[in-house]
Amino acid sequence: MTTLPRPERFASLDMFRGATIFLMIVVNTAGAGQPFTQLVHAPWIGFTLADLVYPSFLFAVGNAMSFALTRPMSNHVFLRRICKRAALIFLLGFLMYWFPFVTHAADGSWAWKPFAETRFTGVLQRIALCYLFAGLLARYLSPRWLMVAAIALAGAHCAILVGFSPADEAFGRYRNAGTLLDLWLIGPDHLYRKDHGFDPEGLLGTLPATANVIAGYLAGLAIQRWGKHGATVARMATIGAGLVLVALLLAPVLPIAKKLWTGSFVLLTVGLDMILLGAVIGVVEVKGLRFGRDFLQMLGRNPLAIYLFSELLVVTMELIHVRPGVGLYRWMGETWFQALAPGPIGSLLCALTYTLLCCWFGHALDRRGIILKV
Repeated sequence: MTTLPRPERFASLDMFRGATIFLMIVVNTAGAGQPFTQLVHAPWIGFTLADLVYPSFLFAVGNAMSFALTRPMSNHVFLRRICKRAALIFLLGFLMYWFPFVTHAADGSWAWKPFAETRFTGVLQRIALCYLFAGLLARYLSPRWLMVAAIALAGAHCAILVGFSPADEAFGRYRNAGTLLDLWLIGPDHLYRKDHGFDPEGLLGTLPATANVIAGYLAGLAIQRWGKHGATVARMATIGAGLVLVALLLAPVLPIAKKLWTGSFVLLTVGLDMILLGAVIGVVEVKGLRFGRDFLQMLGRNPLAIYLFSELLVVTMELIHVRPGVGLYRWMGETWFQALAPGPIGSLLCALTYTLLCCWFGHALDRRGIILKV
């Protein structure tokens, strides 16, 4: 029996994934005070650095998939693995939002957090669904048809928004087709609570978000074929710049909106990710730069464990009330970091300190060879 050669490993892909996790924690855990504008998601239409982080992680998921799917396996084994992995990631996301399973009652006592009030959608849930859909498509479609499928998913999302939303509400917040679907199928009690019924990780947005994973998969295949060369960097930069240009040309009619995950947002983020990943390949694989390599690779090897730790720890800290209505993390941001550097700098220092704590946790796992694989 002939053994297929294992694809050449690219340290830059692990580093890219590690960088997205680092930035994701920084964005999610801004300290007290007004953060820098670029570290806050655009309120609706528009784009900031924070908006690039989540789609970049989905792009990195696709990169990793391009290596994993080269391993020979039967359809039965493939379907069992991909469905099991997607189900476990979805379950972890659901449990993360249910955590700590208790809540403060009106009289200050503790009470069990009802299942009926637990958010059903979320970051990990969308990753699970996108991973499942993209994996199935990548298994059975050629790269050319995969590209068609990615365009079709983004196009279908736009068509549904325009065709099934009330008049002039296609790109609105509360009455677009995606929001109406979530409210009807899931119900307001299981959706994001901080936006009055709109959920930024709603079901309809999974369609175009899957296109980001497919794009990452196709980019991973191309990188393996093109190799660690300067020409690879140039090709990725050219393709990325072209996608960014198309996104900007479409923006007047198809707004760039992360919370809706519009087709122009997909084009913009995939284009930027192509440019950024190409740059990382250039400095790491072509030029041989080693600064930061071990650190980012360590984060990239265990992103799920580090992300879960970051979310669960900050929730736990906020359960410890230093004074009425003020949790420990907010208090530390106000008392320590805002005193040290008031305003956006103090907020960023707080987030960076917390992120480095999470990185220490990832390093401790890495030293012991503990990798959370689901």
